Amino acid sequence: TTVNCTGSINVMGSTIRCSNHDGHGQQSLVETVAHSCNPAFITYGLKVGTEKYYDYMKSFGLMEQTGIDLGGEATGIFASPENMTQLDLACYAFGQNCNVTPVALIAAQAACINGGYLHTPYLVDQITDSDGNVTYQHDSTATRQVVSEQTSAKVRECLEYVVSSGTGKNGQVSGYRIGGKTGTADKGNTGDVVVSFLCFAPADDPKVLVLVVINDPKGTYYGGQIAAPVAKEIMENILPYLAK
Repeated sequence: TTVNCTGSINVMGSTIRCSNHDGHGQQSLVETVAHSCNPAFITYGLKVGTEKYYDYMKSFGLMEQTGIDLGGEATGIFASPENMTQLDLACYAFGQNCNVTPVALIAAQAACINGGYLHTPYLVDQITDSDGNVTYQHDSTATRQVVSEQTSAKVRECLEYVVSSGTGKNGQVSGYRIGGKTGTADKGNTGDVVVSFLCFAPADDPKVLVLVVINDPKGTYYGGQIAAPVAKEIMENILPYLAK
C-alpha cells in the first residue's frame, strides 16, 4: 500500500498535521514508517477499522496488565469499544490520545519483532535454595502469537529503515544493524510532551530491546533528536557483550 501525504488529514472535522507541513508526497509503507508520517498512519488505521484495531490492541496486551512480577502494575487507558470514534482511531493510529505503560509497550514491541509472540515480561528468572535446588523457574512460554512470522519480518524491515534512513538516524551504532521507532506525544492541551525512542538489535535477529522515555523535555523535543542519542549510548555499551 502507498499513501500520499499532503501535510495534513481531516477526520470528523478535525485537521491533524504531519510534522512535515509541506507533506511527504507518495510513500511506500517502509517510507511512511521512516518519516513517522501521521497522515499515513491515520490512513492505515482507518482502513483497518475500529473493531479490528481494537482487537489488535487487546491482542498485543496494551489494554491489560502484562503480569510482570511486580506489585501495583497499572493498565493502559483507552476509549471503550462502544464509545470509540473514528477520531479516536485516527489518533490511536499514530500513538496519541491513549495511555500505555512503558513495560506494556516493550512487551508489545517485542511481539512485533520476535516473530509475533507476546510474552509476559519478568525480572526474576530463577530462584534456588541454599543447596542450589531450583525452587522457581519463570515460564517463558509465549502467551499467544499476535502476528505472523512474515508480518514480524516486515516490521523489522521497516524499523531498521527508520534508523538507517529515517527519523531514528541518531540511534545508529557503528558496526551493528539497529531497528527502532521515534515517538513524540502531546500531554493533552498543556503544551508539554513525552518523547521516546525504542530500539532493538541485531535488527535481523533481535536479542536486546531498549526503550528511552523523556518526560516534558525543554527545548527541542522530537524523540529522534534527544531520546535516540541516549538509546545509542546504551546500545554501544550493551552490544559488544553479545559477541562474547
